[in-house]
Amino acid sequence: MPDFSDEAEAVVAAKTELRAVLLARRRSLPAETRIAAAGLVQAQLVDLVRRMRPHLAASYVPVGSEPGGGDLPDVLRTALGPAGQLLLPALCPDLDLDWATYSGPGSLVPAGRGLREPTGPRLGVTAVGAADLIVVPAVAVDTRGVRLGRGGGSYDRALARAGVGTLTVALLHDGELIEETPALPHDQRVRAVITPAAGLRLLTTDRPPG
Repeated sequence: MPDFSDEAEAVVAAKTELRAVLLARRRSLPAETRIAAAGLVQAQLVDLVRRMRPHLAASYVPVGSEPGGGDLPDVLRTALGPAGQLLLPALCPDLDLDWATYSGPGSLVPAGRGLREPTGPRLGVTAVGAADLIVVPAVAVDTRGVRLGRGGGSYDRALARAGVGTLTVALLHDGELIEETPALPHDQRVRAVITPAAGLRLLTTDRPPG
């Protein structure tokens, strides 16, 4: 049941304010800066995939100023190789995420909210639980692994289904790995982030909020 306490409302307000500031900063980034950042993040992610050799990975399709670049699915699919499988999300009416296998260029279609989704058969919301690597978007992540998303809770639900040993990684722009972000009990943490300048960084997810 949602927490409607004054404390929870204050956290929601703080998250909303921080999200607005960071998204405005993203939108102000010049196109050439975004392109360069995407290339650096992709290179670090490809290196990680080649070292991990996951059989199944889940990722997302960046839109607008989101880190990773619009061609991220193709880059990841190539890095996984013929033995690997890449899942991409499809937004459900209740804002949960269903998943489908990405089959390559031309297999994404426009969806609501400016998103692009895979055309393959839907595998169900629990399919992400089998992934060895889960790559997620974030507006910010703090050094405890607490992730600030867009506010819909889609990826909190997806991350809650991750396997115990699954590596969960958020892609960020520089300046979006911060010391602390407001958190509610349902907020899921990630185990690592990738930023353009610093590359892959593992986080201390066992440090409690507050």
